[in-house]
Amino acid sequence: MTSALTRAEARERARLLDVHSYSVELDLTRGDEVFGCRTIVRFAARERGAASFADIRAGSVRRVELNGRVLDPVQGGRLVLPGLEAENELLVEADMLYTRTGEGLHRFVDPEDGEVYVYANCGPDHAPSVFPCFDQPDLKAAFSLTVTAPATWSVRSNGAERARHAAADDTGQTWEFTATEPISTSLVTVVGGPFHAVETEHDGIALGLLCRRSLARHLDADAEEFFDITRRSFDRFHEVFEERYAFGKYDQVFVPEMNWGAIEKPGCVLFNERFVFQSAVTDTQRELRATVIAHEMAHMWFGNLVTMRWWDDIWLSESFAEYMGYEIAAVASRFTSPWTAFAVARKSWGYDADQRPTTHPVAAESLDDVASALMNFDGISYAKGASALRQLVAWVGEEAFFRGVNDYFAAHRFGNAELTDLLDAIGAAAPGRDVRDWASRWLRTTGVDTLRADLDGESVVVAHDGSQRPHRVLLGVYDDVPGRGLVLRRRLAADLVPGSGRTVLPGVLRPAGPGVRPAALLLLNDGDLSYAKVRLNEDSWQAVKTGLSTIDDSLTRALLWNTARDMVRDGEMPAGEFLALVAAQLPGENVVAIVEAVLTFARNHVADRFLPPERRPEALAVLSGVCRTILQQPKSADDLRLAAVRTLVPSAQTPEELNDLRHWLSEGRMPDGPDLDVELRWRILHQLVALDHAGEPEITAQLERDPSSTGQEGAARCRSASPDPRAKQHAWRLLFTEGMLSPRLLAAVAQGFWEPARPETTAGYLERYFEEIPAVGERGQMIAMTLGRELFPAHAATPGTVQAAVRCLERDALAVALRRTLADQTDDLQRALRLRRLP
Repeated sequence: MTSALTRAEARERARLLDVHSYSVELDLTRGDEVFGCRTIVRFAARERGAASFADIRAGSVRRVELNGRVLDPVQGGRLVLPGLEAENELLVEADMLYTRTGEGLHRFVDPEDGEVYVYANCGPDHAPSVFPCFDQPDLKAAFSLTVTAPATWSVRSNGAERARHAAADDTGQTWEFTATEPISTSLVTVVGGPFHAVETEHDGIALGLLCRRSLARHLDADAEEFFDITRRSFDRFHEVFEERYAFGKYDQVFVPEMNWGAIEKPGCVLFNERFVFQSAVTDTQRELRATVIAHEMAHMWFGNLVTMRWWDDIWLSESFAEYMGYEIAAVASRFTSPWTAFAVARKSWGYDADQRPTTHPVAAESLDDVASALMNFDGISYAKGASALRQLVAWVGEEAFFRGVNDYFAAHRFGNAELTDLLDAIGAAAPGRDVRDWASRWLRTTGVDTLRADLDGESVVVAHDGSQRPHRVLLGVYDDVPGRGLVLRRRLAADLVPGSGRTVLPGVLRPAGPGVRPAALLLLNDGDLSYAKVRLNEDSWQAVKTGLSTIDDSLTRALLWNTARDMVRDGEMPAGEFLALVAAQLPGENVVAIVEAVLTFARNHVADRFLPPERRPEALAVLSGVCRTILQQPKSADDLRLAAVRTLVPSAQTPEELNDLRHWLSEGRMPDGPDLDVELRWRILHQLVALDHAGEPEITAQLERDPSSTGQEGAARCRSASPDPRAKQHAWRLLFTEGMLSPRLLAAVAQGFWEPARPETTAGYLERYFEEIPAVGERGQMIAMTLGRELFPAHAATPGTVQAAVRCLERDALAVALRRTLADQTDDLQRALRLRRLP
């Protein structure tokens, strides 16, 4: 029933129509499956007598009237609107369907207390599942919502509550909300349920935090931290942006089973409730939460105040919010290393995506329909785009950048814009810089450049392989100082001019003083201002192998760990050498973000995928040793210990190690480590079940201890991990035939299914996966992406698995979301197979 809107159709509809307002009435008292919707849309047509269409995805349509004329029912997810007048009124009454997929109006029943919660994720392409509309970003309008819901509920929407009264038929209460400023259909939301709320005010803006009742104590524990970063972020945005926040109040609502980290609904931001921490977390997780809060607030300007005209300019929203989220957190929060976390963890998402066959420019030009556009919410639109913007700021200067951005906001306030609009604004603010040329080289191209530094006497010669992009970088010169390690001597700014592929930096290596030895390390892109791979000369790499952890600047260390990561992925460094670097240097690292990122890559990619199966035990033994070293060091902070435990547990393999896990689970704590909260208990139990050292009695006992939604996911993951053939059969039915699980529960079952340590238990399912996965595309985008990503047999890097994956991709009828996901996974699988064949 999808409308399958194309770019050509959207362009023609925008040319013809001017949408003034929506009046949407929702009745949420109609039972478990259906909610009522009555919508009036007022709009103008530039050609009298012309025809157009509105989008709707309803259970049933009861009434459609255009200017008082009764219209025919829906045709293929569209309401055909013939004979338009200069001014028009469309009335639609319909029964709409709740979803269980985090799309449309999602309905959730809390397993702890049976309470019901709903929230609307309207886009992109999901708004027609909630109300009939002209569903495209450049037909913005004011929205007035009225919601009837149970009297025990709390209801929030984009606008502030204007009135509340008993429903006409005494079925509950009716909430009326103030009209919004003009926004796109994808930005509309409503949330309802017996929410727990914490409220305050800052700078004239009403602030609210809401979550399920069963999470109230966890939200209350962190409420001041939430409000602190929210206040600081607003203050900083109001410093750099001339336009104040434009959407009245600011609610942040934590909702269950969300598919994304957060969604930037103006005035009512939706967050994945996993940001309401229910177990011990590292400071990196709190830092990430702060960047997400700032990221979503940035959308109030980038995306909400000024909105892309079509989805190919999604980067105008996501790249800017990604950049501003980290920049605001770095400047305005208590956290000191957001850009370090970005460099070592987030940026690699962009690098990996940009080296696959499915890569695309940051500013795409060929997104002809909504289905294709949805695939570009990826590491390129987020991480690469943010990296490109960081490079742009370094190139034009921060003052000129923000001056241009403010002119852009002023020119397109509550409207729509395109790439050229922003480029012209920044270009006018930065005379002497050809911003359009910069954009054509950075935003209209694909792939990752590689920067290499070599010596020529006292000069450094920089080779930059790849596209014709300019790079403004810092060259770091480091000395190996006895007793101190690698110490920065100087940093030199350099503009690497495109075209020649070679830039000479003269006189860089003049002696720093009498008796000073030659530089030990030459590091391009020190400070991580650009987006590029970095390769070191042999002497510099030897210095890194022995002194990486001694470098003072955490961002420099992050850049070097990413360099090592790239070299492993590209086959330039043996996986064993990378593990040796981890063993030698990671125990001396004190930034949790780096420890977490390196251990995660080493465990999930190097051990499980890049090494042949027979070498996996030795890799896990190395990682276990690193984790135990971190745990036993007196200087290790609590969150470093927690990061180490999270890798130590899934690395356990010997009978002695598994017995230790059983003992820790029984005692509720581990020597040299933290007490076991519910999250760690589920991790330990999963490893024990997967290796047949625990089973259903232990799972049932833990679920009784933790009956929450995360507990339900933990139990599903453990049951799927069991090597018992009956457990595998049951898990497969849940994944492919029973089909009623939410994406979150579906992901949990998928994550537990394969076990690299015991491949024989699932060998029969490898071919079956590729035979049955094509049909999943009919179950919707999120289900397809979940099973295409989480259930893909990434551990089975064999010629047979690769051949089966390639044959699957050759099928004509794969859904767009499934094809893109499988293509990415297959490319990663082929890479892993190549790496396994290396000596």
